[in-house]
Amino acid sequence: MERLVDAIRADIAEQVYDGAEVIVARGGEMLLHSALGFAHRDSGRELQKSDVFALFSISKSMTACLALQQVECGHISLNTAVAEVIPEFAAKGKAGITLAQLLCHMAGMPGTNPDVALEYQGDLEHVMASVCQEAPVSVPGERVSYSPIMAHATIGEIVRRLEGGQLRLRDIMARDIFIPLGMRDSALGMRDDLVARAVPVVTRDRRPGMFEPESAEALGALLLDPIADTEMPSGGVVSTAEDVFRFAEALRSGSQILSPATLALATRIHTGSKPNNLYDFARDMRDWPEFPANLGFGFFIRGTGLHPTYFGALAAPSTFGAMGAGSTLFWVDPEHEITFVCLTAGLMEETYSCDRFMRLSDIAIAAALAA
Repeated sequence: MERLVDAIRADIAEQVYDGAEVIVARGGEMLLHSALGFAHRDSGRELQKSDVFALFSISKSMTACLALQQVECGHISLNTAVAEVIPEFAAKGKAGITLAQLLCHMAGMPGTNPDVALEYQGDLEHVMASVCQEAPVSVPGERVSYSPIMAHATIGEIVRRLEGGQLRLRDIMARDIFIPLGMRDSALGMRDDLVARAVPVVTRDRRPGMFEPESAEALGALLLDPIADTEMPSGGVVSTAEDVFRFAEALRSGSQILSPATLALATRIHTGSKPNNLYDFARDMRDWPEFPANLGFGFFIRGTGLHPTYFGALAAPSTFGAMGAGSTLFWVDPEHEITFVCLTAGLMEETYSCDRFMRLSDIAIAAALAA
């Protein structure tokens, strides 16, 4: 594991990013847990193991688990039309979109932000009012049209309505995921007691790419502000590396929050060989090849072939996980029984973040299998 630590330290020294907390485990036994570098380089604040990160799109996997729990309870099926739960969602040609299509980004939902001001992007009611007035950008079921915010806002609202419409999604997520797994330092939206340990969202790599650096920082500030009271199912969870590890291990070991049958279905590729339009820009910007999206229900899947992958070329094809905004990653390799968590400070441009995580993941896999 020294090679992994040395690689991260070298990245930090070269200001590729500012800090990283990394956990590697095999068969549930932790082989490495280190906090390296800075939580905030500009102020000199060093990263601590108890620090709290904005998880960004890792949150999607947690929201997806809530929906899959509703399937297990018989409250909804994967083939249920969203409009059966949210009638107003049927507007603008969305009547036939199903829960399954939302979960694997094949619903044709827009990849743009909802038509609401930044300060309301964490307000689920405002966001859903906008989402319901959007038209699909592609025929549902035909393409992978990655929807960074709208798809999982809708999934979150489905869960909330199936629960009677009175509870907030943050409370449902705490009740059904965080509390059962002992994730004491996790919340959908910043809590007052976590503020002092929050890692500021700073974009270290300001090259053009998937996100505008200023927009990422503004969203990060919103997510880390307890007064903003955000509830963003697509990217609003704050957590520690240890808590993300608890979540990942629950998925690896099975049955704690989802049945083995549900998890097996969720971590199967449901997008065939279709590419992910999220990376269309990378083909022009960095000459990336076209490669399969490899999306399950709430998770990215490693699949086969040599192509850009956050999980590493050495990961088994069944490896699944999630990543967020040039900074966060977890994955589970069921075949090798390896769990990997890496939360970083100092956001990178997304394609270079993928390169970074692919490199670190391969080091981690080789080291774990040799331990």
